[in-house]
Amino acid sequence: MPQTAQMVQLKSETLRAFEGYIRDAEAEMEQTLQTSFLWEDASLERTQRLRQGAILAQLWPKQGLVRVTDGLIHDWIGAAWIPGVTAEQTIRLVQDYNNHKNIYSPEVIDSKLVSRRGSDFKIFLRLLKKKIITVVLDTYHDVHYSSLDRNRWLCRSYTTRILEVEHAGTPDEIIMPPDTGYGFLWRLYSYWRFQDKDGGVSVECRAISLSRTVPFGLGWLVDPIIQKLPGESLFNTLDATRQALLNK
Repeated sequence: MPQTAQMVQLKSETLRAFEGYIRDAEAEMEQTLQTSFLWEDASLERTQRLRQGAILAQLWPKQGLVRVTDGLIHDWIGAAWIPGVTAEQTIRLVQDYNNHKNIYSPEVIDSKLVSRRGSDFKIFLRLLKKKIITVVLDTYHDVHYSSLDRNRWLCRSYTTRILEVEHAGTPDEIIMPPDTGYGFLWRLYSYWRFQDKDGGVSVECRAISLSRTVPFGLGWLVDPIIQKLPGESLFNTLDATRQALLNK
């Protein structure tokens, strides 16, 4: 990382703003379980594009990019439809955490299932974020699955720790303390929905993340990884999930 981008530390008021945003977003998501389970259901055009093979990823329409004290909240929604596959098959693939380093390469460098208790998983992922600059992150997640009925499933994933890694994969590798570093990803909460539909499975993910703000004068360096990578990562995750299922 060029030394022109100064290291920062996550501030308590920044984290509180994110936690407040999450509470409001989760309350809204809970309401949709009784009305419109899938984001695609709200738009016939969206459904048609998905059935034609498009993968959609965009900022959440009501919020998008939200500025808080010394931070940015990124709220993205993405969707894909995979023909000839069931929700249960999709969930089995997604739960194969030891194999995520192969399914989601090159963004996932390493992956491991730490523990499982019923529908609750603890997992480790080493992530590579690369766009002009390269950032490696060791991330730990708590993941919970639940089903509304035999055709509709939910998955909620919270990061519990994110550690930036300097000189990753070399003898000089340094793993930094939590909430310290360049601040390109402080938190990542993901909300998945799976539904058997139209002879395939609809897969949707709403990803809400927290990062630092763009430092004054360094927009050319920092802005691409802070503002563009969340959407690109979501798109790539959905695409890799579809490809892995179709290849099977």
